[in-house]
Amino acid sequence: MKRALRYYYIKFIRLKGDPDVLARGVAIGIFIGITPTIPLHTGLDIFFALAFRASKIAALLASMMVSNPLTFFLQYYFSWCIGNWLTPRDLSWARISQVMDVLTSEATFRETLQAIMDLGVETITVMVLGGCLLALPLSVTGYFASLRFFTVLQKKRVKRRLKRAMKNDEH
Repeated sequence: MKRALRYYYIKFIRLKGDPDVLARGVAIGIFIGITPTIPLHTGLDIFFALAFRASKIAALLASMMVSNPLTFFLQYYFSWCIGNWLTPRDLSWARISQVMDVLTSEATFRETLQAIMDLGVETITVMVLGGCLLALPLSVTGYFASLRFFTVLQKKRVKRRLKRAMKNDEH
């Protein structure tokens, strides 16, 4: 776990660009990563990053960071709880469990998509609505935290460049 966090930290440190663009990418990645749309994350990350003029790489990295085998069970569970609470549907966990089994297996993209489609529109509505409400506060928090992170990082880079330039001028 520590190694994975360090890996993502290094990847984020290496991102260059406007802090706002990078932060929008992180927010999109967190939002998409938390929603129960696992087989579609990459496509949705890129689509929304293009639509909101955000960093595609930051979106993909953030999405992978928040949606992984250690987290997606909880994300699906909380999406189910919130979606059931908000809608008049009474979706059983057994139906969601079937999809979770497919997601944790070595199923192909097509098999995973088929398992989700077999749930039906009502079930998908409950899960996506719950997932969006779960993801919204986390992605807003992620935006502001990453905006600060990338702004501080950019200032440090500028200071380093100025120091190097001044040192080179002295020689």
